[in-house]
Amino acid sequence: MMYPHIHHQPDQPILDVQHLTVTYDGGEALENISFHLHAGERVAVVGPNGAGKSTLFKVVSGVLPPTQGKVEISGYGPGGHICIAYVPQRSQVDWRFPASVADVVMMGRIGQVGLFRWPRRADWNIVHAALQAVDMDSMANRQIGELSGGQQQRTFLARALAQEAELLLMDEPLNGLDTPSQEAILFLLDTLRQQKITVMVATHDLGQASSHFDRVMLLNHRLIRFGSPQDVLTSENLLRAYGGHAQLIQGSDGTTTLADTCCDGENEHE
Repeated sequence: MMYPHIHHQPDQPILDVQHLTVTYDGGEALENISFHLHAGERVAVVGPNGAGKSTLFKVVSGVLPPTQGKVEISGYGPGGHICIAYVPQRSQVDWRFPASVADVVMMGRIGQVGLFRWPRRADWNIVHAALQAVDMDSMANRQIGELSGGQQQRTFLARALAQEAELLLMDEPLNGLDTPSQEAILFLLDTLRQQKITVMVATHDLGQASSHFDRVMLLNHRLIRFGSPQDVLTSENLLRAYGGHAQLIQGSDGTTTLADTCCDGENEHE
């Protein structure tokens, strides 16, 4: 069985979301969300826990259907695309699954190889090149559950490279990682920009959102603001998004830091 290859319309945005609404048990996880992205953009998605960030990623990746509205990837609906790589929160992954690092990266090739076909030598060459790109080739035979958090995230980035993804969705990839591991992941995202891979990253770190991303999406069920970090991460917008959970701290350099009392846990329940 081969996966369908959906041809892209080159004159269309890599991602176009129009009036997206997602309803759970009578409540709206997302309400009338509209935006579009172009190839190579890097976007941070920020907002309190339960704001709809994970839901948005699941709808874009085709895991979850929208209640209303539409999502298009280069002019077509999300179903059937092999160009979308979705990396869920680490807490949602069963790290006990008996798979090596190389096997996990090869999973990114399934759409290219076919579900019931054996990988060719060319596919394994792509896998090893992807592992080299994220400095994980020496751990190809290690079990995925034996890795540190940063190494696990680099493995998922290698899987996206092996998949030849054009749109990468990463849900809280830096959460729980030490500073060197975070910096390594952010550096790797720089290399994806050079390859015109569009990246959306859900994060609670407003400093990183401001300094490492082209645009910021501020979300709390509704789209509060979407634009440059300077336009989005203002005191007024943050208070609209976080409400009573927000404690804004003005720095001596004029920057605003957010202490969010609702974001202490790692998981986002939506």
